[in-house]
Amino acid sequence: MFKPTVGPIIGHTTTNHARIFLRGKLQNNAPVFAGIRYRRLGEERWSQGVFAKLTILHDMSDVIALNNLAADTEYEYQAGWFSPMSPVHTVETVQELPLQWPRDIYRFRTQSSKAKIPRAYIVGSCRYLRMTAGVPSAPHLGDRIFASITNLAQQAEPPISAMLMTGDQIYVDDLNIIAPDREYKAILSKYRAAFSQPNIAKLMSGVPTYMILDDHEIEDNWPAKKSKADAYLYKNAITAYELYQASHSPAHELLASGQINRKLEHYWYQFAEGDIEWFVTDSRTRRNLSANDRRILDEEQEQALCKWLIHSRARVKFVVTSVMFYPDRKAHGDDAWKAFPEQRLRLLETIRTHRINNVFFVSGDVHGSLTSRLTHSADPDFEVHTIVSSPLCNSKLLPYAKASTFILDKPLARTAVGDYQHGLTSKVVSEDNFAHLTVDNEQIRINFHDRDGKLLQSTSIPLR
Repeated sequence: MFKPTVGPIIGHTTTNHARIFLRGKLQNNAPVFAGIRYRRLGEERWSQGVFAKLTILHDMSDVIALNNLAADTEYEYQAGWFSPMSPVHTVETVQELPLQWPRDIYRFRTQSSKAKIPRAYIVGSCRYLRMTAGVPSAPHLGDRIFASITNLAQQAEPPISAMLMTGDQIYVDDLNIIAPDREYKAILSKYRAAFSQPNIAKLMSGVPTYMILDDHEIEDNWPAKKSKADAYLYKNAITAYELYQASHSPAHELLASGQINRKLEHYWYQFAEGDIEWFVTDSRTRRNLSANDRRILDEEQEQALCKWLIHSRARVKFVVTSVMFYPDRKAHGDDAWKAFPEQRLRLLETIRTHRINNVFFVSGDVHGSLTSRLTHSADPDFEVHTIVSSPLCNSKLLPYAKASTFILDKPLARTAVGDYQHGLTSKVVSEDNFAHLTVDNEQIRINFHDRDGKLLQSTSIPLR
């Protein structure tokens, strides 16, 4: 067997289930299979291999589901791919073959079934990895921060439960002016290069990683500048996104057979860990830009989000939106929630009138990191927070955000019963960084670290 050409990537992981993405390679039209075997840390005997047949339709990749795992348990696993001599093999018959597995051993941990214990997460976005003629230019620059995240994850207590990548994991349009990528093969090549760099590959092989797209997975400020000719680009970009980012997420339902349902209804999804729940929105592909019903989330998604906010019993609710919920930018804010004030106000009023506590909006996009608190002038019980983490690696062509980037001297929204008022609860980080979130019984602590892992600043937000 050979090492995966991309991956393995640990995706959605629960107390008893884990999804692992990996890619092989086309072998002269011969059948190709990918496999995983695993065992509890400390055990000698490996499980029987779990296999999937790889096809060119999915760029020789697949997601293998491991089921019936034990909660709060560390597992070792090996992953690889091969092409058997006989063309008539199936995923069942290859289990009988005497395979020589790749030597690399990876580790992951299942969720704890305990509800009220401290948990920790990594949040980041906007990882620029420029490609020139199909080859990454100075890839170590776009990869170095992931070595720092891995180092933190290896020492963190409580352990890191997951990494949230909240948009712009790749830049399809990195050379948009000179040579824009529109072809499917070129976009796939970017994903392979971006996700196979050594540091990010090591991190994603052991830390469950949840992703959602933003505009650069398609085109800058998508879909505001969309033309008829962009239908071809969108089809290619979104197909690649589904393969490399959505495939290992909870957006795919798990069938009763233990296999993943390949049918994908939408890109937004939810997942939970104890008394903490996440709602990861798709704030990019379901936009309605018409003047009479502007929406950044489609109606179905807004209803699902409001229903979750109202009825979820989670003590802490994280809402991921790839673009900023607030504060608004003075310039270029029309690509974010600033341009959809009615829908934003509906969400805020839902939270306020239903007296929902501990709601945190998590986002990236702006190439600056911060925390901010939102209150209501006539309702002392209302409070929500935003946590922004961006970028993991900036382009020299793009500026970092600063405090002066944002509108901070005006209410976010005015209503008949009072104003929504906001202010920063941290400094604005204007360099490459990532966020380390720790949730305990009393507070959320947000630590921003630079690309070498150095602590830049720490903010604590009391839970209510």
